Amino acid sequence: MKKSFLFYVICLFAWMKVHAQERPNVLFIAVDDLNDWVGCLKGHPQAKTPNIDKLAANGILFTNAQCQAPICGPSRASVMTGLLPTTTGNYLQLDDVDIKKANDITKNAIFLPDYFEQYGYKTMGTGKLFHLGDKAKVFDEYRKDTADLYGPIPSKRFKYDPVWFGKPKGTGTDWGAFPSEDKDMPDVRSAEWAAEKLMMQHDKPFFLAVGFVRPHVPWYVPQKWFDRFPVNDIQTPPYLKTDMDDVPLMGQRVADLPPMPTTEWMIQTNQWKDAVQAYLACVNFADAQVGKVLDALEKSKYAKNTIVVLWSDHGYHLGEKNRFGKQALWQRATKSVLVFKVPSGKSNEICSQPVQLVDMYPTLTALCGLPANKMNEGHSLMPLLNHPASAKWPYYAVTSYGKGNVSVHSSRYHFIQYEDKSMELYDFINDPNEWKNIAADKKYKGIITKMLKQVPAIQADLAPDSKYGVNEYFKSLNQ
Repeated sequence: MKKSFLFYVICLFAWMKVHAQERPNVLFIAVDDLNDWVGCLKGHPQAKTPNIDKLAANGILFTNAQCQAPICGPSRASVMTGLLPTTTGNYLQLDDVDIKKANDITKNAIFLPDYFEQYGYKTMGTGKLFHLGDKAKVFDEYRKDTADLYGPIPSKRFKYDPVWFGKPKGTGTDWGAFPSEDKDMPDVRSAEWAAEKLMMQHDKPFFLAVGFVRPHVPWYVPQKWFDRFPVNDIQTPPYLKTDMDDVPLMGQRVADLPPMPTTEWMIQTNQWKDAVQAYLACVNFADAQVGKVLDALEKSKYAKNTIVVLWSDHGYHLGEKNRFGKQALWQRATKSVLVFKVPSGKSNEICSQPVQLVDMYPTLTALCGLPANKMNEGHSLMPLLNHPASAKWPYYAVTSYGKGNVSVHSSRYHFIQYEDKSMELYDFINDPNEWKNIAADKKYKGIITKMLKQVPAIQADLAPDSKYGVNEYFKSLNQ
């Protein structure tokens, strides 16, 4: 009897090992502060992103993907826990190790890599994955760069420092050609490390996460990347000087960024084209690093059995609404890049349905045949991966920036409600720049009623360790 039981156990483990090896691998690529200035998304006519474009051509591009929080820390916390900020209270910037301290729900959350580990996956990571890389020590193997995560920093800034103008500290915003060689950039080392991992033999399915920092500020890359975008030819994004006239006062308070340059300052100092050039250069540089990893995957033995998902943690303003930065609920700050490439799946397809970054967690578990994590608040994108243009999709995309400040995207409209119940509504098909707030127009009353139903009825209090000290409105919430 004992021998029979032992034989059964051996056979069970052998079966589990075989089936674990049959499961697809996951290549999980995050790009920091990347807005839709990507070739395939047509966000800027001069963007050069051949590698991301190629990935999109071989997979499915989501053109209406929204983050859950328009700032790095809480956005990544939501991705990794599968929980909404309105559940966790993690609305603002926070340390990786504080994510699960927010409330009784978050303490039971299972980080995405940990969940894969529970089902036999080896997890590996490099670069910016959580807000501080992997300070939470989640991955089985994590490459920590000995240099600054955001790259080499010159002894003094080139173009901008808030201190020069009597503004509060709180941003690394600056731009210029630095350093002299690519090899000094942490993103290059992350790409090389990931490529090496793809060339190795793995006896278990793997979850390989690669986090690229650029185009996060400071916008520093070597000169050759700037040379690809002659500054005199640079096109600045659409800007309306009176854009904020119909924005509620609370909306202006929430989006206030005292340390950052304004568009008016950029115009007065003739710096706007230079800043746009720098951002485009950083995007092109990041795309090249993405290409190194994707090329390595194609050359590896894992090419036909690896799911690729590429995403950005939120969008970014480059002059729209008189601002530079994220930290706002307008679409320019909430819209993310999201591409899925699934082995034997559909290719060269576009999906315009409103989806969320928090949807990645349940989608990846479904694609890999893992049991669903019942705590996940996102929705599996499987119907859209199978039928990108025709699948029924009853969901909206919800973004939060502080308790009571909520953005809701449908397939056509963008609705914002602030803590004081003031509102904005935009038809982003006819008004892609969100220049005309139509919330007060009575003919859209039905649309607003539908959108209000998507605003979470219960919203968690701000987590004690979630804060953003350079904005006076949010600073007051932590006092």
